[in-house]
Amino acid sequence: MSITRKPRIAIDMDEVLADTIDKFIELYKQRHSHEVILADMHGMEIGQALPPHLSSTVRAYVNERGFFRDIKVMPGSQQVVKALMERYDVYIASAAMEFKYSLEDKQAWLEEHFPFISWTNIIFCGHKILDVDIMIDDRIKNFVTFKGRKLLYTSPHNVLIDGFERVNNWQDVADKLLTE
Repeated sequence: MSITRKPRIAIDMDEVLADTIDKFIELYKQRHSHEVILADMHGMEIGQALPPHLSSTVRAYVNERGFFRDIKVMPGSQQVVKALMERYDVYIASAAMEFKYSLEDKQAWLEEHFPFISWTNIIFCGHKILDVDIMIDDRIKNFVTFKGRKLLYTSPHNVLIDGFERVNNWQDVADKLLTE
């Protein structure tokens, strides 16, 4: 007897489910009275959009306890992920091992904002070597060895990158994955 499985989707956290850019914008406004303008980040990482005396602070901030804990949820992501779960096996895949406290923070963040996702469907890793059919990510480095369908989630740092199927927001994800 053959059992068919639902297609599997891996969804990144930072800049896909969690609005990390907004967190940085608020952080630099509060701590340095420096306003980072989203439109000025076109094709840049956050550190490149900062004055030279602040660019080295990015790494220090992401290594602070609590940095990843209070990030805003991307609009529409909760509703679309719930709907995706009816048709797909949904996994959250985040490179949470990179920063000192991000594993703890990200787990708590997911429990708060996506309580309907089982801990068995959360993958905290270094390299995203995953056995899934579709990957939604903002970093093309995660697509290098991935053989499935790649959906590049638009973020300031990747807007100049071509050659990938792109989604600009969670409505685009719904349009592509829930209406096919």
